[in-house]
Amino acid sequence: MSDTMNNYKAIILDMDGVVTQTAMLHAEAWKQMFDGFLREREGNDFQPLVIKTDYKRHIDGIPRFDGVRNFLASRQIELPEGHYEDGADKESVYGLGNRKNVIFRELVETKGAHVYDDALQMLEKWKKAELKLAIISSSRNCRYIIEAAGLTEMFDARVDGETMGEEGLSGKPEPDIFLKACELLEVEPQEAMILEDSIAGVSAGKKGGFAQVVGVARHGDESELEEAGADRIVKKLTELKL
Repeated sequence: MSDTMNNYKAIILDMDGVVTQTAMLHAEAWKQMFDGFLREREGNDFQPLVIKTDYKRHIDGIPRFDGVRNFLASRQIELPEGHYEDGADKESVYGLGNRKNVIFRELVETKGAHVYDDALQMLEKWKKAELKLAIISSSRNCRYIIEAAGLTEMFDARVDGETMGEEGLSGKPEPDIFLKACELLEVEPQEAMILEDSIAGVSAGKKGGFAQVVGVARHGDESELEEAGADRIVKKLTELKL
């Protein structure tokens, strides 16, 4: 398939790890939260969360509370669901999810929500070329991050964890979040390119029947994205020609 943008009317970009340098902040927050939880539960001999395996398989790109459920299940740990309003000190699915979010927000405050240079460069080019642009994220922090990064005006649509909760959309690897972006952009999936850095995101894009699903491998995970079904792998968005 051609790598030029002539065949597309829209580009749908995942936020964390594709546009903003926040994917590793999410991973760090998950590790801090779960390692602390496991240490309290099992003592100093606990098995820590491993980002390259546990995080990639069970959490990355997936809605927050589903990530909690997936990882707990992988360790054969059962906790009560609790309630969405559970405090970060509550030992429940929602409590742990909210604890992770507190840690993530603290990391953003201290380290910042930086934009990848190649992403900003291509967003500006695509905007000038009048391609429709949507930002998507399973995170409920998407609006907060995009505003902090100064990118709000760059996108024609945003579909995120808040949208998913309001409209009952299924999380990745289901394609709901991408299909909703197409609806808001008024394009068909066959007219849109997906840019994703997670296994779940690539799988969702393929399931949705999009024109092309590009895996963005910024950290040497090309083989995992290819196995998930990516049509093409790039390390930087500047590899995509206008």
